[in-house]
Amino acid sequence: MPRIPPPPARTVLTDPVHFLAFGFGSGLSPRAPGTAGTVAAIPLFLLLQPLPLWAYVLATLLVTLAGFWLCGESARRLGVHDHPGIVWDEFAGFLVTMIAAPAGWVWVLVGFALFRLFDIVKPWPARWFDRQVHTGAGIVMDDIVAGVYALIVLQLLAWWWG
Repeated sequence: MPRIPPPPARTVLTDPVHFLAFGFGSGLSPRAPGTAGTVAAIPLFLLLQPLPLWAYVLATLLVTLAGFWLCGESARRLGVHDHPGIVWDEFAGFLVTMIAAPAGWVWVLVGFALFRLFDIVKPWPARWFDRQVHTGAGIVMDDIVAGVYALIVLQLLAWWWG
């Protein structure tokens, strides 16, 4: 697949839709923008982590729902469905992964690695969303599915070592 060049940094950094969809600019990374976007999601997770579980889940739901519009609108403006630099979906997927995660950097790193693994592998139905749903919801839902897989494995690991 040919490499899709990022839009000019000025476009991303000065347009609020692109700025958010590109994960506060992290999606401009020339290599592995999805990984860069997930790294950029860690501070948001750390900000939300102290919340009660219901509030964390509500915030994750809001990030996800906002992502449906943000990712779709950014893709529409760029004329490229699921541009690699659009990484708000990684924010949503990583937050799903980290629902009820144990405290500590080890768990942040384990969650990060699991989410990246499932986001790259795209197990069913993630690949279906990625290929068949050509809207902002499709851009985000494959990462939500990856996040659910990573969440399950993370919780099993926490139970095993807990």
